[in-house]
Amino acid sequence: MLKLAVPDLVSNSYFPAIAAIELGFFAQEKLEVALELVTPVDKSYYALREGAVDFVGGSAHSVLAAFPEWRGARLLAALGQGMYWFLVMHSDLAPRRGDVSVVKGRRIGAAPMVELGLKCLLADCGIDLVRDGVEIAPVPVPAGGGLSFGVNAAKALAARQIDGFWANGMGAEVAVQSGAGKIVLDVRRGDGPRGAFDYTIPVLVATDDLVARSPEIAAAAVRAIVNCQNALKRNADLATDVGRKLFPAHEAGLIAGLVARDLPFYSPVISVASYDAVNAFSRRMGLLESDPPYADAVATGLVAIWDEAIPANAP
Repeated sequence: MLKLAVPDLVSNSYFPAIAAIELGFFAQEKLEVALELVTPVDKSYYALREGAVDFVGGSAHSVLAAFPEWRGARLLAALGQGMYWFLVMHSDLAPRRGDVSVVKGRRIGAAPMVELGLKCLLADCGIDLVRDGVEIAPVPVPAGGGLSFGVNAAKALAARQIDGFWANGMGAEVAVQSGAGKIVLDVRRGDGPRGAFDYTIPVLVATDDLVARSPEIAAAAVRAIVNCQNALKRNADLATDVGRKLFPAHEAGLIAGLVARDLPFYSPVISVASYDAVNAFSRRMGLLESDPPYADAVATGLVAIWDEAIPANAP
């Protein structure tokens, strides 16, 4: 039994990894894989480093929390392209799309490591957290919460425990549908400063040791992800089947729409340009000191499997 950890379950962020288990794509590759929720994301990577799990689906830059300078980790495939979090502010603040000045003097909820994307984005927009009185911190977890940072953030926003949040598309959708929140930035779709799209990407990660010791397992895992992305591109409604197994009823009804919206970004490719951009962002955020070459972090022996993907902009 292999274990795959994700830091956010009721979410579209790492959905191809979750769906590859629930829709049987790992099983088709003769891999028995169990899903585990390990949150926040840095703890997922600590669990990978310590051998408690075999794979992680998480943000690329967060790998560096547990694997300094990428040593000991291997990026197997992208779960999608581009930074995938949303800035949502309470509707009472009359937020406008693209106007980040609304964060001044406000408390913004964001998960550990995830918050680095927001801090860098705001800095690139001319916001100084100290001067402008912006507080960025984790959100209160409601009783029975913990399965999704984004959904918990939407609930905290509705309760006015925070003024806004930086989280996944599921949290953004829940907040918008409830009327409590409005989207200020959707970086994947062109909002925000130039370059923000490339700060980080969602990835499937294993250890160097697994790739060296069991290359056939690593290859099978990548095929499972590619096949799952392809299946979702053909029929996004498959996501509802996964949601019904794992999500609360309301969120299960939303996931197919969120996945359909994300399909243009479903590609397993980790390009050299994308890797270099993640490194540049990570150096800015103090996570990386050197400039490790692509081949030191990416499982280049698995690149040919990426070619099996349907083009990301396919119908």
